[in-house]
Amino acid sequence: MTSTVGVRDRLPARWILLFAAVVLATEAFASLLYLSTLPVTVVELRYALYPFVWINLGVLAVAATRVPPASGRTRLFAAGVGVAYFLVLTAIDGTIALGGTGSGLRVLWLPPGWGPALLYSGEAIQLALFPFKLVGYASLAYLVAATVVDAAEAAVVGVVGLVSCVSCTAPIATSLVAGVVGGAGAVGSAVYAWSYDLSTLVFVVSVALLYWRPTFGDGRE
Repeated sequence: MTSTVGVRDRLPARWILLFAAVVLATEAFASLLYLSTLPVTVVELRYALYPFVWINLGVLAVAATRVPPASGRTRLFAAGVGVAYFLVLTAIDGTIALGGTGSGLRVLWLPPGWGPALLYSGEAIQLALFPFKLVGYASLAYLVAATVVDAAEAAVVGVVGLVSCVSCTAPIATSLVAGVVGGAGAVGSAVYAWSYDLSTLVFVVSVALLYWRPTFGDGRE
């Protein structure tokens, strides 16, 4: 069984193209407005574009993915796995962390996609909420949950496939590697310098693999 349905099966192609054009135009306008109103300079254009890659691709993948029919228990379990996956990603990259200075809430008016970012530091928890990361991680969590529903129908074979799923573990592995070697001299500096490039590449590949994932089990369509 497959859980993906092309967007073109839901809407005429012209409406999809029109919607995409409106979204891209809005993002371009927001970026130009930000640059024209604040005294900032874009040093590396790719860093201004990466957030839109995360947001646009993530939303498109979620909109084009349909979770197949399943029992309430299976859906509840899949939702739990998705939430846990989201929390793991946010915990590894520091979006959510335990402890804090108690300095309260701050808003950073960063370029569109990066911001507006919310920074919060309480006594027990601290948050660094960037829009593109929240959308990207949420979309990955949704796709993983959809994969769990597919895997549940294939019993043991599906579970083994899910555990070994490269697209599921790649974002986590990438974050762990970056964190481990982040302070290891020249290697750490190189990884840190290219961290957003690497993260964006892994995100794109992960979304693609989770969307076009092989069918679990006996390959029934």
